[in-house]
Amino acid sequence: MKQKSLQHYIGAFTGHLREERRLSENTVRSYQRDLNLLQVFCQRLGITQWQLLANHQLRQFVADAHRAGISGKTLQRRLSSIRTFFNYLGREGQVKQNPALSVTAPKTMQKLPKTLDTDQVARLLNVRSSKWHTVRDLAILELFYSSGLRLSELTNTDLTDIDWDDATIRVLGKGNKERVLPVGSHALAAMQKWLKIRAHLPVKKRAIVDESALFISELGRRISPRNVQSRIRHWTRSQNIPGNIHPHMLRHSFASHMLESSGDLRAVQELLGHADISTTQIYTHLDFQHLAEVYDKAHPRAHRKPAPEDQET
Repeated sequence: MKQKSLQHYIGAFTGHLREERRLSENTVRSYQRDLNLLQVFCQRLGITQWQLLANHQLRQFVADAHRAGISGKTLQRRLSSIRTFFNYLGREGQVKQNPALSVTAPKTMQKLPKTLDTDQVARLLNVRSSKWHTVRDLAILELFYSSGLRLSELTNTDLTDIDWDDATIRVLGKGNKERVLPVGSHALAAMQKWLKIRAHLPVKKRAIVDESALFISELGRRISPRNVQSRIRHWTRSQNIPGNIHPHMLRHSFASHMLESSGDLRAVQELLGHADISTTQIYTHLDFQHLAEVYDKAHPRAHRKPAPEDQET
């Protein structure tokens, strides 16, 4: 019987990812790129069957790439692809062992994300005006810092995603994973003020208002990510906050301040929707009540009942 090529099994594996696991095309291509690199390496060594690849040869593959300047993070991803591929080959009866299980990637020093300190955040959120742009922008800023949203999560939020009674927001994050997050009193109050204006917003003539979106532009459309970025730059300059402040920095600041106050890494990870591939399991067992309690105790602006000066009169 004619021996099947290395490429044949890569093709079968990517077909499995598409048809059975229903992974996105971008994810499938990422696996394919990683495995194609390994295939070229094997051919250079004269390896014609996947079962002939030994762990010491795979270590050489990783070491060669590292010497060529490939980061530890990228090599970790490549090894993850290779482990998954060999697990598949094992289930198909093509290999007896997974050579990637005993191979690790070199560690790379991680850059700490830039954050604002609590005083800078307070200054950024200390904007007061009855103009509709300002009221809307303050609601956006408060919600970013209140709940640690990604930019896409904020712009995609609909009015129906807010549960005013429970003080929560429902968002759809990466991988279409839904999570429900607490919303602090300052953010709730800011959004309530915005909704009063939104209902009577003098949008430009002939504009068709997006009735579902929480945040809209003066054209009546759902606010765009670029518009949000521009407004945050405007307010950081206006409030004399140095640096290139962007939406993700508010998310980092939320995470940093929550972690400093609570010390509960798992809860913060759950709030952010950062389910790492090796630790997803422990995060999925956290219930919302626990998250809400951590949030209430730790977030600087999370008191459930607005202070008297924040309540509508």
